Amino acid sequence: MDKKRGAAVLCLILAVILGTVAIYKYNEEKHAGASYDDLRETAFDKNTDTASTDQTASLEETDRETQGSTSVEIPVDFKALQEINPDIYAWIQIPGTSVDYPIVQSPDDNSYYLDHTAEREAKPEGAIFTEDYNTKTFEDPNTVIYGHRMTNDSMFNSLKKYTDRSFFDENREVIIYMPDKILHYKIFAAYLYDNRHLMQSFDFWDTAIFEAYLKNISAMRSMDAFVDTSMDVTGTDRIITLSTCKAGEHDKRYLVQAVQISIEE
Repeated sequence: MDKKRGAAVLCLILAVILGTVAIYKYNEEKHAGASYDDLRETAFDKNTDTASTDQTASLEETDRETQGSTSVEIPVDFKALQEINPDIYAWIQIPGTSVDYPIVQSPDDNSYYLDHTAEREAKPEGAIFTEDYNTKTFEDPNTVIYGHRMTNDSMFNSLKKYTDRSFFDENREVIIYMPDKILHYKIFAAYLYDNRHLMQSFDFWDTAIFEAYLKNISAMRSMDAFVDTSMDVTGTDRIITLSTCKAGEHDKRYLVQAVQISIEE
């Protein structure tokens, strides 16, 4: 009887511990990415709406008329952001999604931003980041940008919307702001892939290898793969690959890829 009572008490203690851990993780997920609201306040003027390319272009035109300048107006205050963290080197927005974050790259630890925010706080949502396999210029053939898939729709979770064909067709724009330029991309592919490390698996600087890689993407016929084969993406283009995990499938990655179509300088 004592053994049964002891086992019951032990089970109760384990249940309480597991319940506490579950509640803690739920709260972490619920509030994931909240700290980035403050960074957006720092990065953008409250009176400036940067979600629309047309509005950005209008601001540029007004600025040129009033100041006689031909340089593009950058709406992101990179000076203020880099005072918070010098690893911040760009900002990414995808209209139609919740993706609106700084991009960081650690100079000495590619895994650092897996569990540290752009303000260098240890948190499970981490940051949107690149590794040192890529430069920070977006002049590489393929720049891979990583982000977690948090359940509260923060970080790269909203990329899952691209599993819907209508959403894929209607939301193809990606904007990357840098201190001296604005890069415009158009999404051409979204699909589930294996979890290989792309930058270690392919020499994208080899045009022939890059061309073969792009042809394999165009040839995909999976039900959950959407590829715009009408777009002529070649080995001389520059693309970005947004990479996030797939819920329940640790050996898979969901990739959204876009090709650079213009630069404002």
